[in-house]
Amino acid sequence: MQKFDSCVVLTRVGSFYELYFEQAIEYGPLLNLKVAQKKSKAGLPSIPMVCHTQDYCRATLMALKAGFPFIQLDRFLKILVQDLNKHVAISEEFANDPSGKVKSGGLMFDRRVTRVVTPGTLIDEKFMEPHENNFLLAVNPMGYGRSSNLTESRPAELKGGALNPQLSSINVGLAWLDLSTGEFFTQATKMMTLSSVLARIGAKEVVVSDILDSSLLQHIAGLVEHDRHLLTYHTGKNAEIPISKWASMLETPVAPADESAFTPEETAAGSLLLTYVDEKLQGLGLKLQPPQRRHELDTMGIDKNSLRGLEILATSREGKPGGKGSLLHTVRRTVTKSGSRLLKDRLSSPAISLSTINTRLELVSTLLHDAPLKEEIVQELGRTSDCQRLVQQFAMGRGDADDLVSLLRTIEISETIHGILEKASSARSTGEMGSITDETLRLMANRFSLEGPRALALQISSAIDEEGLMQSHRKEESESAGYVRAAQAVLRSEGSATDFDDMSQVVRTKVAEQGSGEEADDEDAWIMRKTASLSLQDLHDSLSELRQQRESLTARLKSLSGAQSLTLRYVAGSGHVCHVKGAKDVRHVAKATADGRTGRATKSTRTFYNTDWTNLGARMDLVKYRIRAEEQRVLHDLREQVVLNLVKLRRNAAVLDELDVGCAFASLAAEQGWTRPILNASRDHRIVGGRHPTVKMGLEEEGRAFVGNDCFVGEKERLWLITGPNMGGKSTFLRQNALISILAQAGSFVSADHAELGIVDQVFTRVGSADDVFRDQSTFMVEMLETSVILKQATPRSLVIMDEIGRGTTPEDGIAVAFACLHHLHHHNQCRTLFATHFHVLADLAEGFDHLACYCTDVAEETGGSFSFVHHLRRGVSRASHALKVARLAGMPEPAIQTAATILAKLGPVSSLCKHADTRPARDEVSGGKQPSEYNGRKEAMLLPLAIAAASIVAHAVGQLDPIINYCARYDHQSIVKNSTLYIDGGQQSFISVNSEGKQEGDVIQGLSMYEDKCGVYRLTRMWRRLPYHRRLDSFMGLENQHIYEGDG
Repeated sequence: MQKFDSCVVLTRVGSFYELYFEQAIEYGPLLNLKVAQKKSKAGLPSIPMVCHTQDYCRATLMALKAGFPFIQLDRFLKILVQDLNKHVAISEEFANDPSGKVKSGGLMFDRRVTRVVTPGTLIDEKFMEPHENNFLLAVNPMGYGRSSNLTESRPAELKGGALNPQLSSINVGLAWLDLSTGEFFTQATKMMTLSSVLARIGAKEVVVSDILDSSLLQHIAGLVEHDRHLLTYHTGKNAEIPISKWASMLETPVAPADESAFTPEETAAGSLLLTYVDEKLQGLGLKLQPPQRRHELDTMGIDKNSLRGLEILATSREGKPGGKGSLLHTVRRTVTKSGSRLLKDRLSSPAISLSTINTRLELVSTLLHDAPLKEEIVQELGRTSDCQRLVQQFAMGRGDADDLVSLLRTIEISETIHGILEKASSARSTGEMGSITDETLRLMANRFSLEGPRALALQISSAIDEEGLMQSHRKEESESAGYVRAAQAVLRSEGSATDFDDMSQVVRTKVAEQGSGEEADDEDAWIMRKTASLSLQDLHDSLSELRQQRESLTARLKSLSGAQSLTLRYVAGSGHVCHVKGAKDVRHVAKATADGRTGRATKSTRTFYNTDWTNLGARMDLVKYRIRAEEQRVLHDLREQVVLNLVKLRRNAAVLDELDVGCAFASLAAEQGWTRPILNASRDHRIVGGRHPTVKMGLEEEGRAFVGNDCFVGEKERLWLITGPNMGGKSTFLRQNALISILAQAGSFVSADHAELGIVDQVFTRVGSADDVFRDQSTFMVEMLETSVILKQATPRSLVIMDEIGRGTTPEDGIAVAFACLHHLHHHNQCRTLFATHFHVLADLAEGFDHLACYCTDVAEETGGSFSFVHHLRRGVSRASHALKVARLAGMPEPAIQTAATILAKLGPVSSLCKHADTRPARDEVSGGKQPSEYNGRKEAMLLPLAIAAASIVAHAVGQLDPIINYCARYDHQSIVKNSTLYIDGGQQSFISVNSEGKQEGDVIQGLSMYEDKCGVYRLTRMWRRLPYHRRLDSFMGLENQHIYEGDG
């Protein structure tokens, strides 16, 4: 326990596992176990340990001492590992030989830890989630140890918010694997994108080296804990292992020519990962697939916020993977477990390659237009086992006879599906179908590798005795029931009625089905056929001869004793005995064996010993032992044959998974009437009749219809500004277009009447509202952090959806931030953007944007005060949000509604700030009173103060704290000033004064005149309109020694 002090140690003692000392006290109640006292040698204190409370408590205390039955190991591992995120060390017992007994002081058994089970190192445990990968991830930031100085002086309110600029550029190596399938991946990334990569991988456990810099460890820990995954600090050797040394853990080594493709960061992460796994498996054989290098440019980037906001894998409310309401749940029509895992990977990492996407779409199209072919394939797929995990068990030396039978069935089904594809392909080549679909099926059929697996299947079928295997399972169930019978007997005699009722009804039912167990089953269950090997055949022949001798001996003893009920048996604890039943036969046997050794005797039964049967029984036991040893040898040979065919078996399993996903997408398209998208290399996004796949199905369950919408975002109009009432469908429209792009690049048909889509390299979303109180981040701060990621990372090929930017602050501030985002996306990122807002003034402020278009939804007013939402988008701007209508629908009390209506009437149209701007001609002191022609119209009155506030807010959010004034966002004039003062002069002019320390006389800042006034202050002037809502600007400026003045001149 001292060696594995970070683990919960389960020690095998006979048929039970036990906990000791403080671990028994700590984990006993969590496992529903009671703490008991185990008797120790004289003079030594008793040992605290645990026993099962419900089914085995009293029996284990009095008969089996303590613990839980070994057959329930998976049940308790689930609680400890999966639910409590603990590391569990399993200590097994091994019989000591004579020399071992002497060395151990006479101990019968030696115990040692054979494996450490952690959330990321599960292999074949029954509680594993079958539809998800169980990834273990190693994170290795390169080049930073404890001596690195990464500290930065930052405002307290930003610590834990935007990433330290020094950290953001660090190269990070990632390596992750799934021990249950053998999949092994590596990737290089930056610290700034690590959180999104972690969310996409979804590892159950993350491993880092404990020698990393504390700031790095703190940052990584925050990311991992936020997603509720286990973070493990590895304290072992951290020396980098060359890729060439990984060969012992891989089914095939990495080619020397391919080693150079892996970055040093990836190699270091892979070394850390393999070292950690080897330590936890305690020498257990490991064969992984060669590492596949994933590059960020190979798949569509979907950051953490988009995965959550679009509810791709889980709903934002429940967070359950694949839960109802998520895209994964909506589109999942797969019939295999491994196919479900591939589907999840496709949705979280859609392809970017046009050829890859079109190949997937062609398969879906072929299966969609040939329903009989699809149904035939689906029917066969439904009979397969989880081949990926099945094969990996053999790769780790853990597969048993049942796994071999399952593998046999899967190989046979693979051959059947191969034949189906070849038949369909040849039929299409001579029919009316196009050559493309013919080629698609032929390519899928050619990807199967059946020569080796076919021979393996023949070996398995000729060796495994399936009937004997079923009989073996029945005997195991009978043995398990024996433990429960012992507990029942104790509960009946010493326990209360409540204790007996606490025993699981399921357990009691199984015991009843197994019978009383008083008569031993004399038939042995053999898992191998007699013809599996020559040695096995000889041994079975010898056993048959011995059984004939037993029959002869039985007949002779019946004749001598006169007891016709006499049988020869083996009884556990008693050995080989002669057994009779019936009062008459018992009397006859009592006389015949009066001078011999007798066993257990009752009024109706009697057992006694016979030397001939004892000797014959011993010879039979020896032959049976040799048969079982030979069966294990044959099983080992079959395992080796599976390992030799690992590559082909995994290749075939991958084809089956792709067919499963293809059939699932085809079934979905037929069911929902989806259409095939047209993908190209343009930057257009053209959707006709687009629908939100999840919302549509939810509405249909309620008997309601979904209103489809068109979307034509591209080179001409790459930014759509969308306004409309609450509940008008703006958010749904934004999300559905992002989901359509994701589905298309995942290889699925899409929920639209027509779709022509340019490849998207990244999808970004800023939707919903949430705070992070634990990290001292308000709703608005979270919103700004997410916005900063978009503004810094979106490229011209990205798709951005932003919903209600600026909602978490005052209307004036919110408008400033929203306009800054619009401006940046339009002029700098230049990406396809759908921007929904209730700030209708943005449509006026952005009127001159060349590539922006305004669209809106409406409310249809009806007679009698009733209304309905018009979810169909039209070109234009909606000037009302109709919040009170939605409040009334939500059931807000009518007095509150009336109060809100009264206040709204008094306030007037405050949401449209432009209506309060002074439209009088302004007087320019420098130009002699002439009005600048480039500034006319009420919208210009807002540009300077809004731009200043917006630039400052966004600068704070992204961690750029240098004093910045975005002097005129509209015309891209930017001035960097210190010791500045912003004056708003009675509504007549606005200007910035710069002290003489900042600039010398005659200087010009970006073409704007500066002069010295009579007070000795250098002034930089430009004509602007009056700003009514400026009073909070001073809190956003981020300038040194700045002030805002308002006066009459």
